[in-house]
Amino acid sequence: MNPEKKDDFIFGLRPVMEALEAGKTVDKIFLQNALTGEIYFELKQLLAKHNLRPNYVPVEKLNRFTRKNHQGVVAFISDVPFHKIEDVLPQLFEEGKTPFILILDRLTDVRNFGAICRTAECVGVDAILIPEKGGAPINSDAIKTSAGAIYNIKICKEKNLAHSVDFLQQSGIKVFAATEKAQKLIYDVDFTEPCAIVMGNEETGISKEVLHHSDEKIKLPIEGKTQSLNVSVACGAILYEAVRQKIVVAG
Repeated sequence: MNPEKKDDFIFGLRPVMEALEAGKTVDKIFLQNALTGEIYFELKQLLAKHNLRPNYVPVEKLNRFTRKNHQGVVAFISDVPFHKIEDVLPQLFEEGKTPFILILDRLTDVRNFGAICRTAECVGVDAILIPEKGGAPINSDAIKTSAGAIYNIKICKEKNLAHSVDFLQQSGIKVFAATEKAQKLIYDVDFTEPCAIVMGNEETGISKEVLHHSDEKIKLPIEGKTQSLNVSVACGAILYEAVRQKIVVAG
């Protein structure tokens, strides 16, 4: 049986299980609350085998994805491979690189995500960390907006971003959190050292937990009446200040 497919998702118990067994990369998977039965139990075992955590949702949410017989299961598929920062970071050090990491905390807009990936790849970011849950889907729209840059940068999907921040710090990476509540401007910190930059959700910014774990808070100067920038624009400005500093040191 071929998985029933529409755009970037598949649905139905057997089609989703077959996709998992075939090695497809699952970006997000949604399961209807309180499903029971032998096949459903098999699916949960398969998800555990692949270290995938489903989002449990009411049937109404699944019906918004498709009106066809989804059997309580919808999985979004990505042809972008996912990595783990625990594997990527040692490789960067072995290659003699100064790690330059970007952390996107629950960005929900697909086009913002794609645009940021494009800029990040252009400036030489080594990896982008995103959460398993709460972030934008990495679908065809994201890939298109990134102009294909997503294929050329390692995307690390992490269970807990705060724990990932701790891991980076223990590995000698300084973590800068971009927030309007900061006192220090981006021009007053050193981006030439091994570092990571955290950008937050479009509406609520960086989560309290990740903000608390970060080493230093930074911000862009705002001179006009509008008190905030689009997150992809802000991210681009910060990344290019990091590039400017690296060029000055190298020169």
